[in-house]
Amino acid sequence: MTRAVFLDRDGVINRTVVREGLPYPPSSLEELEFLPSVAEAVANLKDAGFRLIVVTNQPDVGTGLQRREVVESIHDQIRHQIGVDDIKVCYHIDQDACKCRKPKPGLLLDAATEWSLDLKESFIVGDRWRDIGAGHAAGCKTILIRCDYDEQPADSPDAIVDSLYEASRLILSGSV
Repeated sequence: MTRAVFLDRDGVINRTVVREGLPYPPSSLEELEFLPSVAEAVANLKDAGFRLIVVTNQPDVGTGLQRREVVESIHDQIRHQIGVDDIKVCYHIDQDACKCRKPKPGLLLDAATEWSLDLKESFIVGDRWRDIGAGHAAGCKTILIRCDYDEQPADSPDAIVDSLYEASRLILSGSV
């Protein structure tokens, strides 16, 4: 069994667009801006033997506010620039009651089956309560990236940091 670090996309890998206190994904490939030291953090974790898997909710596709092709072009850029192993996406909205929309653990469970991952030895790094909830539900250790969003707080993350790079340092040091 292999260990993984699951990464939320917006707010962890790339900068979010914050409007009225809530985070939104980039609306185009041109708006995609990687956060500092993300590539270095991913490379260090991969060198240590972790699988790096992005798990992201993209409900704007389900509501018609975003085209799926735009989301996929952003994911192609993330694969090319950052070198993650896989990207799992939920395009549903809450009302769809799917098993993959975080805070449900479906994306993580599907990845665990596909990649033979040991979820108890794996981590999720996210910037929202939904990420931490999915990690708890899947049995992973949870790391919250501190953000000033105007929404419900995350429930009991194992650690709180300021960046993916800082999260990677905690993971690699065995401090989480």
